[in-house]
Amino acid sequence: MKRPVAGVKFYGYDFTPTPRNKVARDLWTTENAVRRGRAAAACLKQLRADGFIPDVVYGHPGWGEMLHVRDVFPYVHVINYCEFYFNREGQDYGFDPEFPDSDPDGFRIRTENMTQLVSLVAADACISPTQWQKSRYPELFQERISVIHDGIDLDIVKPDPGARIHLPQKSLTLTKADQVITYVSRNLEPYRGFHVFMRALPEIQRRLPRAHVLIVGGDDVSYGRPSGAGTYREKYRAEVGPQLDLSRVHFLGRIPYSDYLRVLQISTAHVYLTYPFVLSWSMLEAMAAGAIVVGSKTAPVEEVIEGGHNGFLVDFFSQAELVESIEHVCESGAGMDEVRHASIRTVRERFSLRDECLPCQLDILGVSTASVRRDGVTEPVTSALP
Repeated sequence: MKRPVAGVKFYGYDFTPTPRNKVARDLWTTENAVRRGRAAAACLKQLRADGFIPDVVYGHPGWGEMLHVRDVFPYVHVINYCEFYFNREGQDYGFDPEFPDSDPDGFRIRTENMTQLVSLVAADACISPTQWQKSRYPELFQERISVIHDGIDLDIVKPDPGARIHLPQKSLTLTKADQVITYVSRNLEPYRGFHVFMRALPEIQRRLPRAHVLIVGGDDVSYGRPSGAGTYREKYRAEVGPQLDLSRVHFLGRIPYSDYLRVLQISTAHVYLTYPFVLSWSMLEAMAAGAIVVGSKTAPVEEVIEGGHNGFLVDFFSQAELVESIEHVCESGAGMDEVRHASIRTVRERFSLRDECLPCQLDILGVSTASVRRDGVTEPVTSALP
């Protein structure tokens, strides 16, 4: 269920996915995107029958929902959220030799994009959150894509010197005064470098005997494929667990957003590793919260972090570089203040929801940044914001 928002009605749709064993591997995504598109179209048709004609339809083209918007509403302003376009080179495919793709020829990469391409053809405008994500799309479409990030709400995500995390099971409270190394991912998996981080932990602990490690994330798989037997957390705990001081390694699982923010606010060094893939909000939120990011030297991260200026960059596969950078950040104390301030400033100047991103989004959507129309009455746009 969606959280209620004043003045907003939610309409849902349902569809039955095709079992993977009933369709060719190259058509898994396309088959279910077509089904999803039909289901979304049925919902749109019902809205039309009820007398609702939208001015703008804004949606993600990757899953099929945008396929039939033009068929139901021929004259609506259609905008696509261009998050990720699959390519054989320079991205996640073939990046990590430890996890080779099940399709060595990469033929499925082209079919992964089929329904997205149909939606792109029908769009009036598109938005990508980063320049790198835009650059992954065919040049034919790039001139129609504006780079506007979703935005970080800096009224909420900001440093808090008084933040603390209490771990009752260990009778432990951690604050900004402690050495705290953080790692966050929606799920703990290779796409976000979990295997690299876990294998580096024994040496990190050896060099930093006072440091505590907070690991946030679930045991599902958001990207890539399952580990086979058990979860990736279980797999790498079994691999390196005997070398760890588990009294200083804390797996928090999935936690409420308020607790997650406190984790970032007390962080000394925040580890963000990723394949060349979609950039996580968590990296920008860590920067905004005052953590020093040690990130992978991969294109999405390099677009934001300049090594030594507003964070630090390491080779994704180099445990040695990761260990040395984390040690440097944790042992530098106030010597990191300039980097921390530059990190916060980067998010404020480029990714602020209210000052930068939202006004640009509203402009693309065709909504005045000064006002919105409701029932024929013009009201300040701020009244429409959460």
